[in-house]
Amino acid sequence: MQKPLFNWLGKRSAGALLHPSSLPGSQGIGTLNIQAYRFIDFLKKAGISHWQLCPLGPTGYGDSPYQCFSAFAGNPYLIDLGELGEKQLLTGLELTTITHLPRQEVDYGALYEQKWPLLKKAYKRFTESPRIKFGEHTFAGFKKAHAAWLNDYALFLALKDMHGGRTWTEWPSHLRNITSARTSEEAKKLVSEIESHQFYQYIFFAQWERVKSYAKKHGVSIIGDIPIFVATDSADVWSRPELFELDPATGKPTAVAGVPPDYFSADGQLWGNPLYNWKNHEKENFAWWISRLKAAFDLYDIVRIDHFRGFDEYWRIPLPATTAKTGEWKKAPGIELFNAIKNAIPKAKIIAEDLGLLTPSVVELRKKTGLPGMGVLQFAFGGDESNLYLPHNLIENEVVYTGTHDNDTTLGWYHSANETTKDHVRRYLRVSGDDIAWDLIRCAYHSVSNLAIIPMQDILNLPTQARLNTPGKSQGNWKWRMTDELLSHALNSGAADYLNNLASSTNRI
Repeated sequence: MQKPLFNWLGKRSAGALLHPSSLPGSQGIGTLNIQAYRFIDFLKKAGISHWQLCPLGPTGYGDSPYQCFSAFAGNPYLIDLGELGEKQLLTGLELTTITHLPRQEVDYGALYEQKWPLLKKAYKRFTESPRIKFGEHTFAGFKKAHAAWLNDYALFLALKDMHGGRTWTEWPSHLRNITSARTSEEAKKLVSEIESHQFYQYIFFAQWERVKSYAKKHGVSIIGDIPIFVATDSADVWSRPELFELDPATGKPTAVAGVPPDYFSADGQLWGNPLYNWKNHEKENFAWWISRLKAAFDLYDIVRIDHFRGFDEYWRIPLPATTAKTGEWKKAPGIELFNAIKNAIPKAKIIAEDLGLLTPSVVELRKKTGLPGMGVLQFAFGGDESNLYLPHNLIENEVVYTGTHDNDTTLGWYHSANETTKDHVRRYLRVSGDDIAWDLIRCAYHSVSNLAIIPMQDILNLPTQARLNTPGKSQGNWKWRMTDELLSHALNSGAADYLNNLASSTNRI
């Protein structure tokens, strides 16, 4: 058998899963400020060497980080407005308007109403004091460095704002075409609006770079997450329609992505993302994918790619459709794509999200790539001894989780599980079940898998109310936040010391 393309997960270590939106703070959402540094301090104290997060892109309708306006941009909601106050781009009185937002969850509607006006005010004042710098680069230098994606992204959002937020497929025909849109009269009128969106990215990237540098200084690497598919209403699809399965007349998808019925949903999951025109990607030797991954590795040290199975086969759902039940599996480029990635990014550290029903061809693809897959302990119990997620079936080249961002908290999962599953957990782990979150954390740490990642909700031993996302549920997701009191408790209660000792005893330091 040929040598795997990638072989990077050779040491034992531990990680924690927390999206930055869930950080504490007084700005209505977690931001890239002192609270991010405090969280990294906790990780260091706990002997945890990886911080995994969800995608950092600008969220659209539904607020999901897996449905973004760009695969390359950052989310302006995560910008710390305090720094804008320090640079006198916002006044203290103006900053107080956002401190009234909830601290225990994200109210995205209120956040939209409060944060965007402040960002716009800051941009206007920045134009009057253009010597102000964020990070190491000037604004002009940042625009030049990121021009390959930044210009079209900013034009896309400016046009979107101009059309009341409507999806680009509903714009006038000359604006649905990227070439004519760039030279349109609308683009000439929107110069300031276009630059404002470039400015927000300038701040985001500067603040994120400081967080990443702080993490590196403290021995913590960042595990980022990118969805395999992108949103229809995104700068990516609008600017490169030939790379997707679209109706050339309308720009709308002719079929969309999803998965058939599974553990999460009896109807399957109708994601609605446009599918790739893989033939056109192959003609360019997968240049778009390579650019996307290079951009991701500028932000992260390790990249988890969601829905790895889609690189082998993808579930194609013809439109119109109301569920994901109707569809068919279609072949994707598989190893050819990863050969191109290997040539362009030889030392890429990628995690393959390979949950769900795996066919022999998907397993073979993962073996050929050498990428570590995933094991989820919440999926391990209630069946027989052949379950791949049971600890005795895990392997070294794998990432084991108690649960993911799509799962209930471990405490919530156990309390809602049937008696057969609970009994299996108790007998298998030889525990009472009274401290189930920590039982599964210890199980993950003691497993043979080289990387163990624990959602912060499990470290905090929180119930279902702290769940971040429920697949198939269109509203109420992505809201949970860790309060300042919870983070302080994690730092000072002994939990960090306990995790450090656990990491030491299981060779994960």
